[in-house]
Amino acid sequence: MLYWLLYVKLFPFFSPFRIFRYLTFRTAFASLTALATGLIVGPAVIRRLREFQIGQYIREEGPQAHQKKAGTPTMGGVLIAISIVVPTLLWADLSNIFVWIVVGSTIAFASIGFADDYLKVIHHRNLGLTGTTKLMLQILTSVVVAVTLMLLTASGDYSTHLMVPFLKRFRPDLVISYLMRNPYMWPIAFMPFLIFVVLVIVGSSNAVNLTDGLDGLAIGCTVIAAGALAVLTYVSGHTVFAGYLELQRMPQVGELTIFCGAMVGASIGFLWYNAHPAEIFMGDVGSLALGGAIGTVAVIIKQELLLPFIGGIFVIEAVSVILQVVSYKLRRKRIFKMAPLHHHFELLGWSESKIIVRFWIASLVFALFALTTLKLR
Repeated sequence: MLYWLLYVKLFPFFSPFRIFRYLTFRTAFASLTALATGLIVGPAVIRRLREFQIGQYIREEGPQAHQKKAGTPTMGGVLIAISIVVPTLLWADLSNIFVWIVVGSTIAFASIGFADDYLKVIHHRNLGLTGTTKLMLQILTSVVVAVTLMLLTASGDYSTHLMVPFLKRFRPDLVISYLMRNPYMWPIAFMPFLIFVVLVIVGSSNAVNLTDGLDGLAIGCTVIAAGALAVLTYVSGHTVFAGYLELQRMPQVGELTIFCGAMVGASIGFLWYNAHPAEIFMGDVGSLALGGAIGTVAVIIKQELLLPFIGGIFVIEAVSVILQVVSYKLRRKRIFKMAPLHHHFELLGWSESKIIVRFWIASLVFALFALTTLKLR
């Protein structure tokens, strides 16, 4: 909006507005706007949630130390979503289709989480949408994203080829090319791509959701993951950097750097109030939105296979739950004292703040490794 007003409309009459054409400038201001929004609006949101008695319900089978957190305002993810979407709409080029895809995906996943959190609040228990309902809504949203991207392949704005870390020449296509000769076979030809996109986005959304169990843990890891994605989106849309790193250059995806910058700023702003001891929890409205946004950006910039490193802690937490469930069903034995993994370390006697900081450090190491793979190819 500001880009259109200050650069497109007013630049011809006032040359200093030229600065608004630069992606780095607008990304910085989107980050600062998101941070300011979170810090300024945060107290009002917390106060209003307390007035509405929208408090978190703590499951009884979890660590008993968490029982003292019962009643802490939840659904703070509304603040995160606003702090991401508004600055993006202010500073991004709104004629860019990829901006709308990511914004739409974020709002859709936030809406799913909002419905889940709202049902938990009105029912006064830690049960919202059924697992099946939640999963189906996530899949539906991911399918819409996948279909939209498939339509963009015709214009050449998007590619269904995978970028494989360490292998710059190996770029398999997720579309069955020989079936494309028959228009009636296109749905089948695109099916591998559609399934892959759904797995990435839904998996990312639920991985962040599972990580959100300690004060500041998920949002701190999100700051790091979003920062790494901001670098990747910038170089993917930059002619010189993309050519030097032999990446698939996609000029339009560079605009997503602004969205990622807003995600960094919004996450830091929320962390101010979510740091231990938390004054507010993000709830599913925040965790599902953040995970969906991260997954969607990764799919658009063709870094899906780097996502397990960009969000390393999210993946580890999700895998710990999967292993725990599979092991118990097959062997009637648990691998961990409790899943997700952060609860395992709690029951080992680690303090909450130590777990959080150490997981942040691990997340940073994973993200730095992901960035090094750009050159080690």
